[in-house]
Amino acid sequence: MSVAEVIPVPAEPVAPAALAVKKRAVSVETIGMTKRFGGFTALGDVSVRIGAGTVHALLGENGAGKSTLVKCIMGFYQPTGGQLLVDDREAVIASPRDAHERGLGMVYQHFTLIPSLTAAENLVISRPHVSAVINWRAEKRRLEEFMARMPFQIPLDRPVAELAAGQKQKLEILKQLYLESRFLILDEPTSVLTPQEAEEVLGLLKGMANAGDLTILMITHKFREVEAFAEDVSVLRRGQLTGHGRVTDLSRQEMAAMMIGSKTIAAVVQRVGEPDRDKPVLDLDGLAVVDRSGLRSTNIDALRVHSREVVGIAGVSGNGQKELAEALGGQLKPTAGRIAVDGVRYLGTRDETRSHQVRFIPEEPLKNACVPNMSVAENLSFRTFDEDGDRQVVWLRQGRIRALARSLVERFGVKTASIAAPVATLSGGNVQRAVLARELTGEVELLIVTNPCFGLDFTAVAEIRSQIIDARNRGAAVLLISEDLDEILELSDRILVMSEGRIVYETDRANADLGAIGQHMAGHH
Repeated sequence: MSVAEVIPVPAEPVAPAALAVKKRAVSVETIGMTKRFGGFTALGDVSVRIGAGTVHALLGENGAGKSTLVKCIMGFYQPTGGQLLVDDREAVIASPRDAHERGLGMVYQHFTLIPSLTAAENLVISRPHVSAVINWRAEKRRLEEFMARMPFQIPLDRPVAELAAGQKQKLEILKQLYLESRFLILDEPTSVLTPQEAEEVLGLLKGMANAGDLTILMITHKFREVEAFAEDVSVLRRGQLTGHGRVTDLSRQEMAAMMIGSKTIAAVVQRVGEPDRDKPVLDLDGLAVVDRSGLRSTNIDALRVHSREVVGIAGVSGNGQKELAEALGGQLKPTAGRIAVDGVRYLGTRDETRSHQVRFIPEEPLKNACVPNMSVAENLSFRTFDEDGDRQVVWLRQGRIRALARSLVERFGVKTASIAAPVATLSGGNVQRAVLARELTGEVELLIVTNPCFGLDFTAVAEIRSQIIDARNRGAAVLLISEDLDEILELSDRILVMSEGRIVYETDRANADLGAIGQHMAGHH
């Protein structure tokens, strides 16, 4: 039962969509914006101007200060120093409500919608002032008028829980337009969109900016989006503004240099040799897995990964990839079908992963592959702490554990104050390096990887992708599950697309067509 069915009908409220005056885009400028946390300067003397009616890209590695800057603009943080100008007038933004009243809005990387409510209900209750009793007949009429002016459409009468990820992202944007935001911050806006949806959404928003209705500050790590949709770009590094300019005047190499400074990014290791079609390693036949809610089923009719092959699984989040990975990791028990490794039935036990040399790099490794409060050395020893060659050991050998940790930290470039420090104190990229060090040491026959580079900076991404290709070159079969289509296209020998819990499309790397992949990701198959 929806909210609309249980609340009676009173007098009509004033809704944003009912306002007759059309508001125009606003400019936003930071002058010497500084934010300190104790002795740490997260943002230092940053001056950026985002002109009214423009699309402005904000680039920077993790920890560069991007989030701190936008949180100061939106009133989540109070700057230690500097000024904020809105339409060339000084503005004091003490809270997100103050930001809203100035016409500033933000679409976050993670959804802020209430799943059990309809899209219409989410829009109405997003207003800062909502009557205790809502006239849904009047609200529906106003929402229809509002949607008639919007650049894209979604079904307003469906619960958010039933919407696809791309529709939820569109609803988040519609919510800000409904609230009459005239300056919109987009935080990685295309991370859950298919290529076609990304082109559609960013293209339509750029059209609104060109018409003078909206100003957009877009945080992204995708240079192609910067080049296609932004007029201007600003780059942060370690809390400092390191560069800005017109996008047409800057190359990708110049923008990357602003982001990483004197660091060099090694090219991803080149693939060597062809997949060994005579040596299948992972074989799935008629696999059925039900998710933890018991409501949705993932069904893989057939999937095979060969030695020296990377099979990439593309798809919008929530289409069964997580359940597939958990079944392979022994976290979810299949309800039907068979998983085989080297022709032998495989259930994902620790003994089986050892005997078949199966390794995992899961999504969010700090949560799924580490014990945060245990030390770096202890986390690095999880795979081998009870082994001594072919013998099982009873007593932990701390000296041996520390020696292994020191060796792996040096070899994989894990940056840590000490191998005795809790692994939770490491940065995201270094947690991922530590997991790679543990999982890729020794012989690897099957490597299962899920979103390995999510949220990591350029340097870490290049290193991790090189490690994956290196494992493939040494003969490992690699199943790569990723929501980053660029990553899939770069690393895979063969590409599969999952939609609604099934594999719906397959192509080899040489014949990959971005349009066809995107259409199947969107469910057009």
